[in-house]
Amino acid sequence: MTRTPRVSFEFFPPKSLEASFRLWETLGVLAPMAPEFVSVTYGAGGTTRALTHEAVRTIGASFGLNVAAHLTCVDASREETLEIADSYAAAGVNQIVALRGDPPKGEGAFRAHPGGFASSVELIESLAATGKFHIRVGAYADPHPEAADPGQNVDWLKRKIDAGAQSAITQFFFDAETFLRFRDACADAGITAPVIPGILPVEDWAGVKRFATRCGVPVPDKLDTDFETALRDGRHDLFATVQATVLCARLLEEGVEDLHFYTLNKPDLTRDVCAALGIKPKVALAEVA
Repeated sequence: MTRTPRVSFEFFPPKSLEASFRLWETLGVLAPMAPEFVSVTYGAGGTTRALTHEAVRTIGASFGLNVAAHLTCVDASREETLEIADSYAAAGVNQIVALRGDPPKGEGAFRAHPGGFASSVELIESLAATGKFHIRVGAYADPHPEAADPGQNVDWLKRKIDAGAQSAITQFFFDAETFLRFRDACADAGITAPVIPGILPVEDWAGVKRFATRCGVPVPDKLDTDFETALRDGRHDLFATVQATVLCARLLEEGVEDLHFYTLNKPDLTRDVCAALGIKPKVALAEVA
């Protein structure tokens, strides 16, 4: 019998009052599941830097959750980036998801700030030197769009772990075997840090397909056909729940113990998948609000 997995959730900072209410509703639904941690994203080009800091601080204070703040190398000097990290530490945040980051909208490729970090590895080294954080990093079970071959995904993750990162979270994927092969390749490369699969419950299949194309995530033909059929039959959310549950169950059968859900600030599908996996609320809502 597979064990009930540990879970974590990703949110993005709200940009409007309506979005703030939606995030708080999502937290109200998912926080009672007592996640190991929750992460808060950093917009492309650092566009949500202040919003991320405020969301991280408020989520930690209001819900008592262990928050991992995203931090990128984009559009900031080394000093500015480390000042942001220090502000997180001062707010009681002891986890950071350290990423190179996406370039600002309209720019085709990442370009390091003249006085900034040239890569996530450099950022990780500096964060590790402070001794203040548990450092999580990104990983790619499917080849990164900039990778020359799949082996580079493993090589880069090894460099990040050697630089001081303690765990990794993968980009979402559609095929469990893709993650399992990547996990085995990481082990063969001497990576012993936990590699947590990133799970994306599909709220909008057309939108997810576009996002997958940008991220270099292959979309299986059968999955595309099945979602299109479910859409025509008015069963999109039901099929999305089944698809994500089956994916997670396969991972658990192979010994995976942690699952990281990309919630898109919408709780229902993530809650339903967790329920199907036997993950039940552990804390009363009144205790976390």
